[in-house]
Amino acid sequence: MPLSVLLIKNVHNNGLHLKIKMIEKIAILTDSGSDVPASMMQTHPIFILPLQVNYKARSYRDGVDIDSKTVLENLKTEVPTTSLPFGEDLTHIISTIKAQGFTRIVAIILSSGLSGTFNMVKLHAQESEIPMDVFNTKNIGIGSGLTAIRAAQWVKEGLSFEELKPKIEASIHHTKVYFVLSTLEYLIKGGRIGKVSGFLGTALELKPLITCDDQGIYTTVAKVRGRQKSIKALQEKVESFYLKDKQYLIGIAHANAPLEAQELKEKLMEVYGDQATYFFSEISPALGVHTGPGLLGVGISSL
Repeated sequence: MPLSVLLIKNVHNNGLHLKIKMIEKIAILTDSGSDVPASMMQTHPIFILPLQVNYKARSYRDGVDIDSKTVLENLKTEVPTTSLPFGEDLTHIISTIKAQGFTRIVAIILSSGLSGTFNMVKLHAQESEIPMDVFNTKNIGIGSGLTAIRAAQWVKEGLSFEELKPKIEASIHHTKVYFVLSTLEYLIKGGRIGKVSGFLGTALELKPLITCDDQGIYTTVAKVRGRQKSIKALQEKVESFYLKDKQYLIGIAHANAPLEAQELKEKLMEVYGDQATYFFSEISPALGVHTGPGLLGVGISSL
């Protein structure tokens, strides 16, 4: 269970100086597109709002009643679409959070430049049963998730919301995600190509190294020929952040590429060692719709 934060308010009443004790209990809300590992939810006050994965026959809640393996294996048969979470899911989660005794929600949501989820949550926050503050990570996948993880860790340490807010904003500023794909086919079909749209390198086997820019939109960092060189470019980009006097959070995510992801993790550990806390997971089904199999991504956060 999360730690409660004890707030002291001074109140003047008929000349008397009184102290009123108020308990602030903060929940972290994030979306399934932030790829927060399930293990974190078992030990931290994190709640996940599922996106939707939509097939012709029916819609599924991302990570709840459909998994990444199913989505990736069926892409050749049907490429589904994705959409915003169900409004009733968000309403239910807010009610659940309140019922568990939380007094404030901090929502940390994937980039508004890639999804309407941020705007949806922000609208619901105006009518939330308890105070709710919404942050746009301008990031996606584990790049967005690392800020949610940091926030949950700070809550567990006992920070108040006023202490959390600038730290979350700093984390957003100091967190990046980089990824490579086997093909741009699914990113194009899903309409999430962003500023990578002018990149045409299929015939030459050119692979883009992709990140989110300051507006949270996909953009190309580099263009490399071939799969192995693209993974090497990803590794080198993440290693370029290394400084001896800093601590890091590093998340490695993949779409049906566990061996390559594990090898990448081991190489990053050779550089960062115990200066980093590592997270390793497969990307969510909704993200898999847009990447296809073969994605390798790394989120890195330093403060």
